[in-house]
Amino acid sequence: MKESAQGGASPVEVVVVGQLGRDVVLRVDRHPEADGSADVLERVEVLGGKGANQAIGLQQLGVRAGLVAVAGEDDGGELIRQLEADGVTATGVVRRGRSALLVDIVDGGGTRRLYEHVPESSLVTAADLERAAASGLLDQADTMCIQLQQPPAVTLAAAELARARSLRIVLDGAATQHIRALLHLANVVRADAPEAELLTGRTLHTVDAARAAAEELLSAGPDLVVLTVAGQGEMVVWPSGAEFIPLRDVPVVDRTGAGDAFVAALVTGLRDGLGPAAAADLGSRAAARTIGHLGGRPDLGGLAAAR
Repeated sequence: MKESAQGGASPVEVVVVGQLGRDVVLRVDRHPEADGSADVLERVEVLGGKGANQAIGLQQLGVRAGLVAVAGEDDGGELIRQLEADGVTATGVVRRGRSALLVDIVDGGGTRRLYEHVPESSLVTAADLERAAASGLLDQADTMCIQLQQPPAVTLAAAELARARSLRIVLDGAATQHIRALLHLANVVRADAPEAELLTGRTLHTVDAARAAAEELLSAGPDLVVLTVAGQGEMVVWPSGAEFIPLRDVPVVDRTGAGDAFVAALVTGLRDGLGPAAAADLGSRAAARTIGHLGGRPDLGGLAAAR
């Protein structure tokens, strides 16, 4: 039987629709060969999942966030308690099945291997969205962040729900279905390098290629498109301009969660009234802070103080 989690009394400003799960992060000196082994130098277990990471990042940046997601009937209660301890409103989190598990193995050079166990029951459904709306979670929100890793029909339903309430719609990731309808509804589209290639059907190895792809996506409806050029930075395109934001030169411990921190800060900047390039630059700074430690959990309090 499903039950709604309770948490958070403050009105929510940004609603995130996405994954909640448990992250296990292991640091090794090197990834072993087949049939080999490696000593674990450091082990971290935290609340994770793209949805939770983004909601926590928003909260750390001073934005009241709520999450629509699924926690398992196994350790889901503890995950929800951790989410609430971070200040995120959890009335949109339901309980069923097993929690998603993400195992991140990072070597000394920052190269990672990610193993994901995401049961179908841990994905958001249309009924979950309806329950969240009925709970009042969206009543005072102005923005919805939708992660396109969720089922295509659900992401479209979320976008339609947000549009009906005149919310800013932020799409994060890539979709293989309903993409034209989603782009027509969206205000902001952001995709990392692999997602951008899936979303556009193009190889984006150069800034010029990323700009051309972003302009094509922009013509389908959004007001702002941000695409990552692998190893180089972010291409930011809006109707009256474009700017490329290079990656910051910082030590890399683990790239997990960098995109989630970017989205949280991008949304925060837009809500603060920053222009597209300045908001994306804030996102770049957030991502740079996140790759300096193990795991995808954001640590953006210092960035909030500097805003």
